[in-house]
Amino acid sequence: MKKLFLIASLFCICTLAQAQDYGTGIGIRGGSANGLTIKHFIRNNVALEGIISSRWQGVNLTGLYEIHAKAFNEPGFNWYYGFGAHLGFWDGDHAHWGDDGKDYTVLGLDGILGLEYNIREIPINLSVDWKPAFNLVGYSGVWGDGFALSVRYVF
Repeated sequence: MKKLFLIASLFCICTLAQAQDYGTGIGIRGGSANGLTIKHFIRNNVALEGIISSRWQGVNLTGLYEIHAKAFNEPGFNWYYGFGAHLGFWDGDHAHWGDDGKDYTVLGLDGILGLEYNIREIPINLSVDWKPAFNLVGYSGVWGDGFALSVRYVF
């Protein structure tokens, strides 16, 4: 029991460590779905991220709650994880998984795990992440191919 308490305490301390190198970042996200991203820190180690993306000629809106921590003991590197939800709209004619002539409105849950680097000399942030999603309504299923690279202007 003491080991479990010690591990949980260390995890909390690491998670609560200051990780913020910027206040807000706005940029582009490229991967299996391409779009725009905005990330804003609400505390030193907690950010909210909004993503509007397009895939299969549809649109997806995602909101994420992310916890950040320093990575590799190197300035500018942070790792993060979090969770959120999405709402999407697709035409089945353009989605390989959809039925022709059918429109889809999906609602689901998202996770995110990523690594970012803040370039100190210029106000640019680069991040790579994996954002799996699970649709609950509209077209149920798990989407595990949500890998992306984001480039943001930070201020």
